[in-house]
Formats: sequence, structure tokens, C-alpha cells
Amino acid sequence: MNAFTIAIPSIPSPLSLWTTARSFGALNVAGSLAALWAFVKVLRVLRWRLKTTQLRGPPRTSFLYGVSRDLGSSHDSGTMYEHWAEEYGVAYMIPSVLGQTRIILCDPRAIAHFFARETWTYVKTPRVLALTEASIGKGLLWSEGETHKRQRKALTPAFSSAAIRKLTSVFYDSAYKAKGKWDTIIESSKDGNAVIEVQNWMNHISLDTIGIAGFSHDFGSLDGKHVSVAEAFENFGNNSQPSAVKQAFILLASAVPLIYKIPTKRMTLFKKLGATMGEISNELLIRSRREKDANMSERDEEKSIIGLLLKSESQDAEFHMSKEEVVAQMKVLLIAGYETTSVSLTWSLIHLSQRPDIQTKLREELFAFGADPTYDQLKANLPYLDGVVHEVLRLHPAVPEFIRVAAADDVIPLSEPVRTASGEMTDNISVAKGTLITISTAAINRSLAIWGPDAKEFKPERWLAEEGISGKAKDVQGHRHLLTFIDGPRTCLGKDFAVAEFKTVLLILVKNFVFEMRDGPDTQVEVGRGILPRPRVVGEDGVGVPLKVRRYE
Repeated sequence: MNAFTIAIPSIPSPLSLWTTARSFGALNVAGSLAALWAFVKVLRVLRWRLKTTQLRGPPRTSFLYGVSRDLGSSHDSGTMYEHWAEEYGVAYMIPSVLGQTRIILCDPRAIAHFFARETWTYVKTPRVLALTEASIGKGLLWSEGETHKRQRKALTPAFSSAAIRKLTSVFYDSAYKAKGKWDTIIESSKDGNAVIEVQNWMNHISLDTIGIAGFSHDFGSLDGKHVSVAEAFENFGNNSQPSAVKQAFILLASAVPLIYKIPTKRMTLFKKLGATMGEISNELLIRSRREKDANMSERDEEKSIIGLLLKSESQDAEFHMSKEEVVAQMKVLLIAGYETTSVSLTWSLIHLSQRPDIQTKLREELFAFGADPTYDQLKANLPYLDGVVHEVLRLHPAVPEFIRVAAADDVIPLSEPVRTASGEMTDNISVAKGTLITISTAAINRSLAIWGPDAKEFKPERWLAEEGISGKAKDVQGHRHLLTFIDGPRTCLGKDFAVAEFKTVLLILVKNFVFEMRDGPDTQVEVGRGILPRPRVVGEDGVGVPLKVRRYE
């Protein structure tokens, strides 16, 4: 062979040519899909800008988060929303995460319009749906439209006045059981005073009450029994405040729901809670099915929560629910019955400890009335108790704000005109499909413009006279002019149940005990993290609220 060789390029095989062609084809397809996605996004943004009234609002403080990080780190986001309403009007826009924009409604007429169309025109965001389904399932809190309407109708009879009237004895039983336990604790103290961590006890009362009233099952939490579902609830209170990285994660997840698939500690807690509630719900259903024929008459079945759920499983039921939906409703009732009432009771004891004059006035009314009141007397014959309860519900709504997305184009009327971004005045705003709408319950319930100059004060007297509720507050639709139980198709089904339980337990505790802040009247209280926001004495672990308690002699 010649020493000088000519390099002849190799000819690629047909297989390698095909592979190369496929790779170029795949890149072209991927590029085309990406271009199509970007084109669709641009069209949506253009349509949104053309169809939605562009409003004024606060400037972006973060390129990535808008003003969402400021709201998330605030100790009182309601006041921030209120201040913006003073500057920009009763409807305005705020920049949100990853370029999103939200419309904030602070106008009673606009809010009434919004709530009247909830579950149809205004629905939960993908983020909230994913989180709700993962932890609670496809029950009342998850469902929309006709599905929500059917599920609600199936459960409504269990929350009628007649049904709650029969459950009042259950509320008293739980309250008196707690009283007995506290008597024992105080008897063992040296000076007749005991420091009691009241939030934990309110949790026990709420859990045992919903267990017996809803499912004819005594969890035994007040008796010190270990309850797996209670442990799952309490784990949220023991969860520390989120770090800056976790806060960023939470904010970004509001725009990219897939982030919730990442197994963070809080998401793991939600999934564990869902699994634990599912296990106990299935156990209670199996037991109730066995006992149905022997122990439950048709008339009882029509009234009790567990009876209605069992009845709805039947294929010929008027409002049929699948087994998955039945279990989801039980989870909803467990979490709502446990979380909301215990938080409200804890706040009431804090306020009464901070204001001994109000505590004394309430106790005087309760003793003047005499024997334990019936359900109807609780509603009509104890005005100061009613004032205390509703003042707590006003100042501390369980859910401080709601975010919904428009499922269709809409026009929202306003009670007073606002100035748009272009400087024009308008008494209605157009919203395009896909628009994010926010209503801050905390802002509306505590608004100076709506409730007057004493809106931030704990003042039960405002509920005792007609003139105590200002003109603008009367324009707020909802239970007693509050948004605490929201309004429209999603008005809280158990609001009368919750208020009756709240009044009963508070009545027994205040008649029998005197409450003081453990470290004096200047003790600072902040909001901690449970499943819902919870009060916490500054410096305490978790969501601890230790109060000094003694018997009332």
C-alpha cells in the first residue's frame, strides 16, 4: 500500500441518516409547539388587556413577585388592602407573581355581585383546587357549579334550625366536660390559679363536638385519648414559620400549580392529614352502615349528618353522592368543625382576658339570665353574648381573603365610581375570562370606611343598637353584614351550627372561670400558622395561648 493515502470521508449509514432526520424533526416539532404556546399566551394577554378595565394600583415592589411578598410578610394584610383602597378607590389592581395582575374589590355592591356568581362565573384557582383535592378530596370545598349545588342540597337538612336545636345538648356536654377537667387542674394548684394553654383545650372541645354531633362518635379528646386525626391537625400548629426560600416557593406556586407536586414539609402534612381523615371517615362510615338498620330510624336519618351521607349513597337518592364524595364531605366537616370554632373560641378568651370590663359585663348578663339557655334563647335572649361572639367573628375571620378566577367575561357594578389607569371615571368594571379577583375578608370586616372610626376596636356594644352598625356596613351582604361566612352559593353551610357551639361553650366557661393574660395585660399576641391562621402569644412555641385561669366564686 502507498505511504501516501487519500482520506475518503465515510458515507453515513441509512440508519444514522434516519436518526439525524428524526432528531431535527423532533426539534422542529418542539420549537413549533413552544412557538404556538407563546402565541396563545400573547393572544390571551392581549385579549385580557382589551376586555378588562385597566385600573390604578400600587407599583410593583419586586420584578418576580409584584407586591405579593409584601402581603405575605405583613402582620396585617387586611390593613394594606384597606390603605390601597383609600388611595386608589374601591376597586384597584395589584401586580402579582410572575407578571400576573389581580383586581381587588373593596366595594359592598361589587362584592355582592361577585358572591352571587361564585361557583359559576368566579371559581377557585388551579392552585387552590389542587391543594384542596390533595388534602380533603372532591367535597363541598372543592366542587363548583352543579356539582356543588347537588352536594350542598344533600347536606342542607342536617344544618336546619330544627337539627341544630337537637344538637345543643352536645355542645353543653363538651363544655361541661372541659369545665370538669379545668376544675381538677385548679384544685391541684396551690393558690387557686392555674395556667392553662387554652387553644389546645378549644381544639379538644371542637373535635369531640363535631365527632358526636356529626358522626355519633366520641373521639375522647377531652378525656386525654390519643386521636390520630387530632395529632395530624396539631402538626400544622407546630410547623415553624416559613423561611425566605419557602415563602418564595409558596408565592411561585400560586402562578405555577405544578410546584405543589414537590414534596415540601407542609404539602406532606396536608397529604398526611388527608390520609388520616380518610381512614377515620371510612371507619365511621363502615360502623354507621352496620348500625343503620338497628339503631337509626328513618326520621333520625333525615336529620343527622351521618344519616344524610348514608342516604345519599343510594343510587335512587334525590341528591346522590359517590363514595368518594361522601368521604370528602366527612373530611370537610372534620376540618371545618375542628379548625374554625377552636380558633374563634381562643380569640374570644384572649379578648376577654385583655378587657376584664367586657368579661365582667358578659358574666353579669349570663348570671342574670339564670339556667342554661335553650337554642332559641341563645339566639334571642342574650344580646351581649351575641355581641361578643360576632365581634370576634368580625375581627378574626377564619379565612382572611379569597382569590377566585373569572371563568367567563363579566361586568362588575360599583357603588361609587373609581378612576381608571387612563384617568377616566367609571361606575363599573369589565373583567375578562381568566382575571384573578381578590376579596380581603379582613379588610372589609375591619374597614374604617365601612365600619367607622372604631372599626379596629373590640367593641361588642356595636351589636346592641341599630345605630351601632354604620350605613356602609349595612350595605355588606352576608351573615350580620360580615364576610366571615362569605355569601351567595358558598355561604358557610354550618354557620348556625358554629355560632350555636361558640355561644354555648363561651357561656359555660365565662360563667365558671375568670381569665387573665398570664404575663399581664400588655402581653403581645400575634398570628401563627395552623391550617388556618391562629393566635399565638409572642414567644410561645407553636400556637400556644397560655392564660391564667381561676374559678369564679
